[in-house]
Amino acid sequence: MSDDATIRVIIVDDVRETRENIRKLLQFESDIEVAGVATTGREGIQLARDVSPDVVLMDINMPDMDGIAATESIREELPYIQIVILSVQGDPNYMRRAMLAGARDFLTKPPMVDELIAAIRRAGRLAHQERKKSEDLYPMDAAGMAARGQYAQQAVSYGKVIVVYSPKGGVGCTTLTTNLAVTLHNAETPVVLLDGNLQFGDLTIVLNERGKNSIVDLAPRADELDAEIVEEVLITHRATGVKILAAPQRPEQAENVTGDQFGKVLAYLRRMYAYVIVDAESALSDVVLSAFDASSMVLLVANQDIPSINDARLFMDLTEVIGIDRERILFVINKYDKRIAITPESIGENLRKEVSLVIPSDERVVLPSVNRGLPFVMGDKKRPISRAILTLAETVRQQLVELETAHEVPNHVV
Repeated sequence: MSDDATIRVIIVDDVRETRENIRKLLQFESDIEVAGVATTGREGIQLARDVSPDVVLMDINMPDMDGIAATESIREELPYIQIVILSVQGDPNYMRRAMLAGARDFLTKPPMVDELIAAIRRAGRLAHQERKKSEDLYPMDAAGMAARGQYAQQAVSYGKVIVVYSPKGGVGCTTLTTNLAVTLHNAETPVVLLDGNLQFGDLTIVLNERGKNSIVDLAPRADELDAEIVEEVLITHRATGVKILAAPQRPEQAENVTGDQFGKVLAYLRRMYAYVIVDAESALSDVVLSAFDASSMVLLVANQDIPSINDARLFMDLTEVIGIDRERILFVINKYDKRIAITPESIGENLRKEVSLVIPSDERVVLPSVNRGLPFVMGDKKRPISRAILTLAETVRQQLVELETAHEVPNHVV
């Protein structure tokens, strides 16, 4: 048995030459031990169970099960094990999928030696930390082992990513986002808000919070995040406890955050919070596309005016191109005024997408709540606009469950 400082690694790759080359590279590192090799994804899952390594070097393209599916299975069963994906393809879509499956890092084949060693050591340090937390919480007796199994399941109960989006500005997405977040947030289902408008985001303004930190503080460390770093950067909304990851303080700082980094931050936050809600900007930037890729649901918001409806229709026409399933879209009409002749039914027919909910217009409630920094749903819950938000939250919960059930795939078919 190796000592605590040694990083135990297994290599999962269907190409023998690749396995042997990596093994030879690692044999010169005194703090890294190759504990086994596997030739398929399913073999890799079983080897991880048998060997309990710190790090798995995982190929993506394998004949029986791809590396992303194997990663998800290992992380679900043994969450302290860290996965480093190796792929001949440097496609950002592969990278995002890998991170969302729970991978710690993503390297393009053949990796530079220094790059590979550094990635293994980063992942190994995190694996040791996570393993120690598990052992401290649950001792190595029978009761502790049973509890540890439950802990493992809880640790990988990934949260849901909800992207609130409108292709047209000014429809009230930010107000909708903050009120939805407050409604979904409780001790069992904590919520974190991400400002997806990196240049001119105002989530913190609307919630009357200030802070020195923002997404800019996490983006450079997107490959080596841990809970302590994330908690230091997040802002807590004092009135509700909802967490906020703020936009940069200056518009020019937005250039320091890539879509890939934003996606990795999202993937990490899913491990910490039940709901990750993104208040997206209208432009289809790399950051917004990254949020769509990670999303469990897209809340598409429009008003009753022709430009807003037209932009929503154009977006719906784009969904297939940008990889969003229409069934993941919840269509909402905000600032609804029954005196306007354009009805939700006619809007739904025009977009070939049913309007799931209407949020009534009530500027006498909305504007004062924004100026006070307190979401209106915290006040009189009997008002029609507050009841609509409560209904929206319940609809979101229900649809997320239905989507998950419809796409449920057994994780342990070996």
